[in-house]
Amino acid sequence: MKHVLALRPEPGASATVERARARGLKAVAAPLFEVEPLAWQAPDAAAFDGLLLTSANAVRHGGQELLKLRGLAVYAVGEATADAAREHGFDIAAAGDSGIDRLLDSIAADLTLLHPCGEDRREPADARQRIRPIAVYRAKPVEAPDLASADGAVALVHSPRAGRRFADLVRGLTMPADIR
Repeated sequence: MKHVLALRPEPGASATVERARARGLKAVAAPLFEVEPLAWQAPDAAAFDGLLLTSANAVRHGGQELLKLRGLAVYAVGEATADAAREHGFDIAAAGDSGIDRLLDSIAADLTLLHPCGEDRREPADARQRIRPIAVYRAKPVEAPDLASADGAVALVHSPRAGRRFADLVRGLTMPADIR
């Protein structure tokens, strides 16, 4: 039986493993990064129509500065991010289900949004809104996890950066040629 290798940082890796096991799959967590907060200062909330949240990590690691922005409506990329924002007292204006580009296409074009985000982020393709990114967390690589369990596994890659790191790590392992 193939098994699942969850590469996401915690707490996402454990949550993914739990969901996979609930479906009867063998699953292992092997986070490639750990998330840590960055020092930042919240700008004047009056300059924005809302917050664009693309990761629950922004809520988890935004700290007291993010809480200063609670009066702004939240546009969340997914339900997990929307749930994290709700738990911290934010009002959700919209929650998407298919990535940042579809979310932005579904909301008003004339909005000015503050985007508390990670240091490593993807810019939206053709945003009609004015978006000001501000890094509130970073995902730093952890020491290479033991990837012996990767042989024959289905690796769940959560980002292009994780895909590149995983490829670099497994390149030297003895595995079938079709997955190197």
